[in-house]
Amino acid sequence: MRIALDIMGGDHAPVALVEGALHAAEEWSDTELILLGPAEKSESLLKGKRPANLTLRAVEEWILAEEEPVRAIRRKKGSTIVVGCRMVREGEADAFISAGNTGALMAAGTMVTGRLDGIARPALAPMFPTLDGKGMLVLDVGANPEARPEHLEQYALMGSIYAEKVLGFENPRVGLLNIGTEEGKGTSLITESYARIRELPIHFVGNVEARNVMEGDCDVLVCDGFTGNVLLKNSEGVAKAIFGRLKEELTRSPATKLAAAILKPSLKRFAKDMDYKEHGGAPLLGLRGPVVKAHGSSDALAVYNAVRQARRFVQRDVVQGISEELQRLG
Repeated sequence: MRIALDIMGGDHAPVALVEGALHAAEEWSDTELILLGPAEKSESLLKGKRPANLTLRAVEEWILAEEEPVRAIRRKKGSTIVVGCRMVREGEADAFISAGNTGALMAAGTMVTGRLDGIARPALAPMFPTLDGKGMLVLDVGANPEARPEHLEQYALMGSIYAEKVLGFENPRVGLLNIGTEEGKGTSLITESYARIRELPIHFVGNVEARNVMEGDCDVLVCDGFTGNVLLKNSEGVAKAIFGRLKEELTRSPATKLAAAILKPSLKRFAKDMDYKEHGGAPLLGLRGPVVKAHGSSDALAVYNAVRQARRFVQRDVVQGISEELQRLG
């Protein structure tokens, strides 16, 4: 198996990307990791450490976070993101991972790797933390800010297949994000999507309210990209605020510091369950090959987990599974 990795994307590039790649290469000797980035910089970061299954491909151009996505991929055809997506399309790599410009990766995935036949819009599908520690797949969270009912129908199908094949959920429960649980509630987009999704051969549990998302009421949560992005960013902000305030309170006095020492193991476990780094990245579902968007703040652990996720994506043949299900449904 060959996985291409953009080492120039993300807040901690290229150091964290190379460190994570080294760890992954040592863990999975059956996987060739192809680092995409400046040759000289890559060599200097490796410092002579080069597992046999880690190779370099010199790419001297990359897309910055602030660049306009479509313009950037058209102007920088030799950038790490475009090259990685092209490698998947041409069979030079079985999967591609990038922590770089999200919009550029989605545009390159759609325009360069290409969509599966029958897929109207690809969807970005990260894992959302839940209180039971299992997590929940949410799609879409920004690939398509506007959506039609047929798009949400396809998200439900793709999410169910990915959750079962890659995440290991048995008969995954699929929910539709709404302002109430009653059938018939919500906008025309939601009511029409509901009617379509319940006819799919998946375990559809109906509408799910945002306040119940962390309770784990479903394994896959479907929504349009605008709503999903707001949900994700609000949750990240709330979690950051709560952990920050908790730290202040637990270090306020000798008594609270003592309490913090006692609670430390439990707090660490809870923080781990809530940490995006443990999930690796978000697949871009609906493309002709596996493309994974790692979090922009990914450290070496997150990169390592993104490689683990990409391996499962390939091993479980998710792309073929989605394609076959679409053909079966006609």
